[in-house]
Amino acid sequence: MIHLNTAGAGLMPDVVANAMLDCLHREVEYGAYETELHYEKILQQEVYKRIAALVGAPADDVAFFDSATRAWVRVVSRLDLKPGDKVWVSPYEYAGNLISLLALRERTGCVIETIPTTTTGDLDLEWMSAHVNGDVAFVSITHIPSGCGIVNPVAEIGRILAGHRAFYAVDACQSVGQVPIDVAAFGCALLTGAGRKFLRGARGTGFAYVAPELRAALQVETYDLHVARADSPTSYVVEDDSARSLELAERTTAAVLGFNAALDYMSTVDAYGNREVYQALRGMLAELPVEMIEPGTVHSGIASFRHATVSAERIRDGLAERGINGWKIHGDHTPIYMGERGIDTAVRLSVHYYNTLDEVAAAGRALAEILGA
Repeated sequence: MIHLNTAGAGLMPDVVANAMLDCLHREVEYGAYETELHYEKILQQEVYKRIAALVGAPADDVAFFDSATRAWVRVVSRLDLKPGDKVWVSPYEYAGNLISLLALRERTGCVIETIPTTTTGDLDLEWMSAHVNGDVAFVSITHIPSGCGIVNPVAEIGRILAGHRAFYAVDACQSVGQVPIDVAAFGCALLTGAGRKFLRGARGTGFAYVAPELRAALQVETYDLHVARADSPTSYVVEDDSARSLELAERTTAAVLGFNAALDYMSTVDAYGNREVYQALRGMLAELPVEMIEPGTVHSGIASFRHATVSAERIRDGLAERGINGWKIHGDHTPIYMGERGIDTAVRLSVHYYNTLDEVAAAGRALAEILGA
């Protein structure tokens, strides 16, 4: 089997699966609470230190969630905006994030504006420099979109926003594990990521970096018992104001242990050194009669395309019949960019460091058969 769907979910290494299985077996034999106590050091300290090291942040500024979307919503839905405050998004905004922002607009009366692009599809940094002012309260940038693989210049954007009022958020769901992440270099106050994709962890894992100044500005509705306690029938005290105060206490122990193992495993491989496979994927698709969905000048290991007559579903299924995993994506998951171009569905292929040039070539031969090229 050739796996070209890491943008959906990466293949878990054995050490990740074994960490989770060992946890489940221990829960069956000894009990769930007792198992949690057995792994307390990993669950309460080690996993946070690994996340922090991955993104270049203090451990107190990272939190664990069951998905990148949950991490995003727990922060963004609590922004204290006022009517007329501007929220900037890119045309590559993920629909799940955009829905949260639209709900925020309904609650606060903020205004959502889309950052324009240049003729190449790159974000217009000159426009941003010219228009950023005190009215811009929040800026959301998807580092690498799931639907088209452009790599947005998040560090350059951070430098443009530095010194301004706006809180800056980076959605690193598809970039973490695929390209190096450094929140200090990005200049962001929020960064969210998924464990199941290029980090090769399990589904049900995600995280957030939340800067102290952003945490202090949030309208937190409630706290869970891992960070707060009721000191009387009518009052409570918060005992931990780290980013973990945004978490809920209940979580799947096996998933956290698997994520921790995935982060450890990442430190043993060259996850960022497979650029020739990225180039081979695009080169292979360029030789086929397909329309590439490829805005921008800097690209990642994600490539999407569509065919004039063969449906995305048929292409996906045809690849699967030949032992190759690809994926059918929906345009409304990247609604601004895809909607402007009338793209309802497309095929997405994504490669990671474990893919080879031979695998890309095999996918090319399979696609040629499916498309009759």
